[in-house]
Amino acid sequence: MLNSMNDKTLSPREGAVSKFKGMNLASIYRKYGTVLIFIGIVVLASFVSDAFLSVSNLTNVLRQVVVVSLLATGVTFIIILGQIDVSLGAVVALTGTIAASVMSATGSIALSMAAGVAMGVVVGFVNGFVVTQFGIPSFITTLAMTTVARGGVLLYTGGVPVSGLGNFGVIGQGSVGPVPISVLILIAVLLVSWVLLNRTKFGRYVYATGGNSKAALASGINTRKVTIMAFVYSGILTAVGGIVLMSRINSGQPAGGVGYEFDAITAVVVGGTSLMGGTGTIMGSMIGSLIIGVINNILNLLNVSSYWQQIAKGLIIAVAVILDVKTKHSGAKRKPQTT
Repeated sequence: MLNSMNDKTLSPREGAVSKFKGMNLASIYRKYGTVLIFIGIVVLASFVSDAFLSVSNLTNVLRQVVVVSLLATGVTFIIILGQIDVSLGAVVALTGTIAASVMSATGSIALSMAAGVAMGVVVGFVNGFVVTQFGIPSFITTLAMTTVARGGVLLYTGGVPVSGLGNFGVIGQGSVGPVPISVLILIAVLLVSWVLLNRTKFGRYVYATGGNSKAALASGINTRKVTIMAFVYSGILTAVGGIVLMSRINSGQPAGGVGYEFDAITAVVVGGTSLMGGTGTIMGSMIGSLIIGVINNILNLLNVSSYWQQIAKGLIIAVAVILDVKTKHSGAKRKPQTT
């Protein structure tokens, strides 16, 4: 009789309350922190600036956040692996400028996009190959690629912006009804990336490799192949971001893309992906990108100096990493001992 009383099924409300009480602050932050932070920032922005919630401003935020979101989506795969890529901004300039130059020479949007994406594949493969084949840390590898890509695009263009792009601007400036084409591209990329990470062997292998590469290798996963594929995929999305950026400004800028790697990595970390690898989501990175986009926008609306903006973003990523470490340690301490 006593056992039957103890096993009494809880009502939905009681079950929800019980579940909530069983969660500590660390688990609440891990599950809902990014969304709550985004909502809080949006509410705060709407109070401090009357222009924030205007349709034109919100559309502008969406257009501006597309490039960072594309980069963040790609680098999410790499960071889940426990790797890093600091060459994103330089590769944006390289791939976007190459696409712009092909557009200027041929007048074909399809050819220009193909050329930019092909260069992104090459850069991603080289990064992944060097990291896996020679065991060089990804930070050093991609730091070297930053210099190579910057020097390569300046050599290719002679340091002169590419102009005469015809209707190339439709990618970054055009709309289908009220929705910008660049936003539609981002939505398609997010859907494909979510499926890759959550519904394919490749995605499972990415999580397994990032969680414990030695265990993944022992279980038969080709961790080198997985790492190279992740870098290649990130290279593709970086190239798409470069194409969108150059299309939006309607010129190929060999000096463009500066600082985009920092914004993208900040967005991924703020979105809940651990720099130590093994955890992360596409939607978390997207929300992180929106957080960075809204912060940039509201600081611009308030005419805050760009120097202070850099300080603010630096503090944001520092706090995000501290929270990640603290919540991970808290979760580890709460795990029951097995005998």
